[in-house]
Amino acid sequence: MAVDLLLGLQWGDEGKGKIVDVLTSDYDIIARFQGGPNAGHTLEFDGQKHVLHTIPSGIFHDKTINLVGNGVVIDPVIFKKELENLDRHNIDYKSKLFISRKAHLILPTHRLLDAASEASKGKAKIGSTLKGIGPTYMDKTGRNGIRVGDLELDNWKDKYRALADKHEKMIEFYNVDVQYDLAELEQEFCDAVDTLKELQFIDSEAFLHQAQKEGKTILAEGAQGSLLDIDFGTYPFVTSSTTTAAGACTGLGVAPNQIGEAYGIFKAYTTRVGSGPFPTELFDEDGETMARVGNEFGATTGRPRRCGWLDLVALKYAVQVNGITQLIMMKGDVLSGFEKLKVCTAYNYKGEKIQHLPYNIEAENVTPIYSEIKGWAADLTGMTKASELPKEFNDYVEYLEKELQVPIKVVSVGPDRKQTILR
Repeated sequence: MAVDLLLGLQWGDEGKGKIVDVLTSDYDIIARFQGGPNAGHTLEFDGQKHVLHTIPSGIFHDKTINLVGNGVVIDPVIFKKELENLDRHNIDYKSKLFISRKAHLILPTHRLLDAASEASKGKAKIGSTLKGIGPTYMDKTGRNGIRVGDLELDNWKDKYRALADKHEKMIEFYNVDVQYDLAELEQEFCDAVDTLKELQFIDSEAFLHQAQKEGKTILAEGAQGSLLDIDFGTYPFVTSSTTTAAGACTGLGVAPNQIGEAYGIFKAYTTRVGSGPFPTELFDEDGETMARVGNEFGATTGRPRRCGWLDLVALKYAVQVNGITQLIMMKGDVLSGFEKLKVCTAYNYKGEKIQHLPYNIEAENVTPIYSEIKGWAADLTGMTKASELPKEFNDYVEYLEKELQVPIKVVSVGPDRKQTILR
């Protein structure tokens, strides 16, 4: 059986958690393939909101196996808090949550390094979530990291001590004021490691290969979004992992020829958290309305999201890089009430009209060129069938399909899993 992918196509926060939750009934295994607890996947059902940071979004389904893959970086402290939240809902995660032995661990000193590095940048900071993600991936590629499988070794604390001591010297080098009590942080970390060791550690690539041979259906769940990819995102204002389709192969050990459907998720408008270029960002009442109606605050940090019109130039780029086969449009309900909608169809790049994403999209180089489309006034949140959607909404969707040349199979009209319409 092929492995299907679910990918964010913007700067993250597209609503991947909800859609994984909606699709989970069609899959035997949900596998997270990259990122760390800088992700915040929000699910809403039965009148309750749940936010996951590392655990795959299929965990609330009884018959689904959930895998944290080798490409993920895990903070045991945050992971333990997620498990405690699941305990409150009587979720039997010990039988259906597996962790790859090759996944790397975020140490307390990784978080301190993250804070020191960001503080040293001053106004040039990149907007890190300060979760220690970047330093952990640096240790991974620098071949210094500690992996989940190391926790099964008798000398793992020796390895930890050597790396933590190195980190403290690096923190001193930054020469910034970072206050911390490492002994307290380490006690919390060790307690969380004990909890983590109660779960099932597996050789995940072998597990997935066997699952495919047995005909199991697998959905690979990404975190963040394509425009935050370490290679193809708006560098350096990006995350530290491969958020695009290729990351599912390296983050799970799945061969490229085993990839099936590639579902791409995007909002009906555009948002971004933190620093970095954002050509269609709005600073007027329209942007404020999007933020208010869409409740645009980061699920992990609570930071307000910057809002703007849909950027088709960037979206086409993400569709191409990922080989997207089906699209899912989120938050169409947020645009209800706008008399006219704008869509960026090209850039004025240094005086030249272009329709591709250039190397640099900073404001001094790029001005968006817009097309206007008639909006709709109807409240979509109570609609359950495609036939109930207003003509103007369908016109908007069909316009985007024509431009992107990929079908939009699902539209979301609210945060609850029931507010999802198949087309």
